Amino acid sequence: MEHSVLKEKKPVNAPLVDNTKKKDEKFNCKPTPAFIGAAWTALFIGMVSYCIGLWNAAMELNEQGYYFTILLFGLFSVVSVQKSVRDRLEGIPVTDIYYGISWFTTIASILLLIIGLWNADLELSEKGFYGMSFLLSLFAAVAVQKNTRDLKFLETKTVDDE
Repeated sequence: MEHSVLKEKKPVNAPLVDNTKKKDEKFNCKPTPAFIGAAWTALFIGMVSYCIGLWNAAMELNEQGYYFTILLFGLFSVVSVQKSVRDRLEGIPVTDIYYGISWFTTIASILLLIIGLWNADLELSEKGFYGMSFLLSLFAAVAVQKNTRDLKFLETKTVDDE
């Protein structure tokens, strides 16, 4: 009788990553210096270019203040979202209300920028510039927060291991 080796097949919907690892093993990957540098550089470029664009814009001071406040509001919101998502992933309690407000304020900041730019008396290229530098800043803020959190996690873990 011929023996054939049957390989165990994974179900179609099986996760690609083994989620059975311990909590401490989830974030064992230290971000590379290149990624850390790229994240900080992107954040700096996005924020500075947005602010230089505002400084040189031919708009009233109250308009400039509106756009600057939207930038600060958006940056704080995305960092808050990243923190609450990461806290939940690590098993740190986060209330549903805080989690929801974080997402709501992130979406609100983007919508407020869109509405402001839609109604602004600016060239289309200027509107695109503000939109792209704003989104670059938000994305980079998430990356910087993630790197900071990863490094702090690994630092705490190494101290606890000793």
